[in-house]
Amino acid sequence: METLNAQYILLLEDESTIADNVVYALETEGFKVTWLMLGQEALAVLQQRDFALVILDVGLPDCSGFELCKTIRKFSDVPIIFLTARAEEIDRIIGLEIGGDDYVTKPFSPRELCARVKVILKRVSKQASELPGTEFDFVLEAAKTRISYHGQILNLTRYEYLLLTTLLEKPQQVFSRERLIELVWIDPDASFDRAVDTHIKTLRAKLRQIASQDPIKTHRGFGYSIEATCRQVLA
Repeated sequence: METLNAQYILLLEDESTIADNVVYALETEGFKVTWLMLGQEALAVLQQRDFALVILDVGLPDCSGFELCKTIRKFSDVPIIFLTARAEEIDRIIGLEIGGDDYVTKPFSPRELCARVKVILKRVSKQASELPGTEFDFVLEAAKTRISYHGQILNLTRYEYLLLTTLLEKPQQVFSRERLIELVWIDPDASFDRAVDTHIKTLRAKLRQIASQDPIKTHRGFGYSIEATCRQVLA
């Protein structure tokens, strides 16, 4: 998964006029916007790249925005704002109960939408900064083979633990997939690059359950690194 700057927004809207206005308004405020029209395309992109927020039209050509939100929530806590022409209270309640963060009915002001985006991103950033144990992002207890993230012990598989340990021992150093296989897997010849990607994906999902910011960085064509502080406990 490619990690993007915190200002990247994913917009799912099949009406080009609306999309053009939203993209213009967001980019005027300094955001970078990826605009897609189909839910399945969005799922593929969200599983490969991180976004700060998703703006999701409920009435997409290939699927329901509500159903798409449910699928996204299985692997991501990215904030979601619904766009819809359906103003009924029950629709707003459903949207919020299935994991939406806000609900905007059409027609709407792009400037108001931008304001809502800023409010949500500010709230997410504040929540992350107030997490306990922020003096160190991670605490690595080698003797107990366990790692805590923002004060919470992670439930990791063997390979997730070894991958995260390897990255944490040398923060900001970029490890190629081949190097990670050599360092982590018992039989490197029996492993593939995709095995690294798969375990990084599941590891990221567990980290996002605690904090929305992703400390694992993807360097396209090179590999992975981690940007985080870590305290190592040897005893």
